[in-house]
This record gives sequence, C-alpha cells and structure tokens, in this order.
Amino acid sequence: MLILVINPGSTSTKIAVYDGYTPVLVKSIKHKTQDLEHFAKATDQYEFRKRIIIDEIKNNDIPFKFDAVIGRGGLTKPLSGGVYEVNEKMMHDTCDAEHQHACDLGCLIAHEIASEIPGCRSFIADPVVTDELNDYARVCGSPLMQRSSIWHALNQRAMARRFAREHNTSYEDVNLIVCHLGGGISIAAHEHGKAVDVNNALDGEGPFSPERAGTLPAVDLVRLCYSGRFTEQELLQRIAGNAGLTALLGTNDMMEVDQRIKNGDEKARFYVDAMAYHIAKNITAQAAVLCGKIDAIILTGGMARWDYLVEHIMKRVSWLAPTHIYPGENELEALAHNAIAVLKGKISPKTYE
Repeated sequence: MLILVINPGSTSTKIAVYDGYTPVLVKSIKHKTQDLEHFAKATDQYEFRKRIIIDEIKNNDIPFKFDAVIGRGGLTKPLSGGVYEVNEKMMHDTCDAEHQHACDLGCLIAHEIASEIPGCRSFIADPVVTDELNDYARVCGSPLMQRSSIWHALNQRAMARRFAREHNTSYEDVNLIVCHLGGGISIAAHEHGKAVDVNNALDGEGPFSPERAGTLPAVDLVRLCYSGRFTEQELLQRIAGNAGLTALLGTNDMMEVDQRIKNGDEKARFYVDAMAYHIAKNITAQAAVLCGKIDAIILTGGMARWDYLVEHIMKRVSWLAPTHIYPGENELEALAHNAIAVLKGKISPKTYE
C-alpha cells in the first residue's frame, strides 16, 4: 500500500509517502512570509500548496499510484475522534468554517489528489475539532457561552496509543493526562479512550505558550476591548499569535530563548519558569477530572525536546503519576497508520454529515 500524507501548518507543509509502514519520503517544506501574506485566508492557499506537494513528489520520482491520501483535519464542526472519508460536505464546511487555519487545507488537497488516481481514497483522522468532552467540561459561569474543544488530537491520541502498546495494554483501558507542548499547548484528560476534558489551544485557553496568551483575567480583557487602543484583529493577535513568550520576550524561537537562559538572561529564565509553572498547574487540574486515577502523564510535541522546560514541568507533576516523554509531533506517522488501518479493514471510516 502506498500512502500520501499531507499535514499543512501555518508556515510549512509537511508531507510523507509510506510504503506500508515504511516511510520512503518525509519532507517539511518551509514557506516564506512573503509567499503567504497576500492570501486573504488559509483556504486561498489551496492551489499554491497543492502545486508544491505535487512538485515534491515528482522531484523524488514517486509514481502517482497511491492507494490513499490522508490529510490533517481542519476546523469544521465538532466531531468524535476517528478516521473520516472526505466528502463534499466536509469540503464545503471547511471552506466556510468560522475559524481559519492552514490545517483546513489537508482534506481539500487530499481529496483533489485522490480524485485523479483510480481507486484512491481520501481521509482525515482525529481532527483538531475532535470533541469528546464530558458535560461538566463544557460549562462555564455564563449562559452566553460554553467551552469548546480545539486541540492537538492527532498527536495526543497517537502518543497515548503508543504508551498503551509499550505497556502491554490498550488505550481504552488506561487513564492518561497528555500535554502537547508546541506553539500552542493542549492538555487533555484521556479516560478509557476518550479525551473528556481539554483546553481550547487554538484560541489561547489554558497555560500561556510560545504564541498563546493563555486564559486571561476576564474583566481586564473586557476593559481592554473597550479602551479604543486596539482593533478587534489586533486584540485577537494578542490572544493567539503575537502573545505568550512572543509578546513577553519578543521571539517565538525557543532555541533562541534557551540560549538566552544559558547566557544568563534572567528575564527569559523567569518567563520560561512561569510558563512551566502554569503548564504544571493545568496538568494537575486534569488529575481532578480523573479523580486521581492516573496511569501516566505524557509530555509530547516539539518543546518536549527542550530539557530545561521538561525538567521544570516534571518537578511539579511527577508526584502525580509516572511521566513519559515522547518528543516531536509524530503526526505524519499517525496519519499514515490510520489510513493503513482503514485499507486493511481494521477500522471503518466514519461519514461526515
């Protein structure tokens, strides 16, 4: 089985080709700011990104004989976890979604490429809008709104399943707290195969991160909205984008921040220590969701490679449960394995309705 995997991000397009479980091509294609800035919204980048993907496959002499093309799921309506076959309604809802992000391009490009190959199918898996919250988790103190679930579902679930395999059990038989450490940070309570509580990492809820402000003092935020100092778009950027360590330290490059700490920059050290403090506090909050019955804590994502940050988180949470580090995003592999599971008949794809 030949599988094409597509994972569009804000500033890059990651692709892979798998021959069965073996990767024959793994590539992260970086995009310059000037190449993207003239697109009004993420889905307008469709033709630009599709052409780059096709050129990369051709340049590596890989034949267009794929059995499946699977993309990262976009910001459509809330969905239960699993694999979905791409259909017209999914593509329509993706283009019209309230939230816009480059991940929306995954299903669009996957379907278009697959439609040109006889017998090829297109899928998404565990999209960022995967919603399995329990009823309590949705409630906040205002009837005008409720909490929503936008998070790193694909990688979190893949790492949870990896932990289960390595410990001779199943994902459905364990309770885990999984923390994805990236530009945004999501922390979920996984209870017997479902993520029953998780912060909205896209909109900046939870701990602050390299690019997210985290949960903010509500009254101060309302007053800021009416201060006349910022436009709506500027304030949204102050919550997600130009926020977190980016706003506090002037950079979203964590290698640079790490070097600043090593060079004795006490301001950088203080804010990273504060970020670790708030991450740990949010991890321990999920322990209450699981009533303290936790088999393991998992730290994953790109920043799980940062020893300084990981050590400062672990010293505050390791008393809760054994802590396991699975660095990186692992999303390409997770997508490929989901496509193979469908093609082998191990799981049945869901229908987007």
